[in-house]
Amino acid sequence: MLILLCFQHAAAQKREKPEEGDFLFLDLDCGGLCDAIEAVTEGANGQDFSHLGIVHLKNDSVFVLEAMGNSVRLTPLPRFLSYTEKPPIQARLKPEFRKLIPAAMKFGLSQIGKPYDDAFLPDNGRYYCSELIYDAFLEANQKQPLFRLEPMTFRRPGSPDFFPVWTDYYAKLGIPVPEAVPGCNPGGISRSEYLEILGNLNSKKN
Repeated sequence: MLILLCFQHAAAQKREKPEEGDFLFLDLDCGGLCDAIEAVTEGANGQDFSHLGIVHLKNDSVFVLEAMGNSVRLTPLPRFLSYTEKPPIQARLKPEFRKLIPAAMKFGLSQIGKPYDDAFLPDNGRYYCSELIYDAFLEANQKQPLFRLEPMTFRRPGSPDFFPVWTDYYAKLGIPVPEAVPGCNPGGISRSEYLEILGNLNSKKN
């Protein structure tokens, strides 16, 4: 029994260590926009997610490839963890799909410097966080989608009205609210049948 418990403990520690291509989901505290994103899409295990990055190992250091701020960028893990006091949820592709990771990472890293897609529109030469991950695995999977695109909604659940924060947001951009335009978000990707949810990333062990 003691040997079994030791083995299980070692396995759990191994699973917690970030690996190339692991997904990290965050519940950011960014006010009304994050609240509106989380209100319309439930994440894995009923959790709320408003940001997503993917692990890249480089020179014995852990980085996160993400679309954040002004552009696609490679962010040191400690900086990524500093975005919120809540630990990220770590997920990993199921074994039969991990062969896609090298090509997905190659594509994602080639997008570093591309501007952030603050309009959340497809195919405009810009990227928001989950769109980057979607396109990376689309490219790796020979143009066959691994994750789903769904009609985006900016309306209050059960209401025909847009969240006021989105109305104001798009008015400042000078474009219509892109209701029903195909898109993806962190919550939706976290529920993918191709991912295993490993739990909270324990930063003290990484």
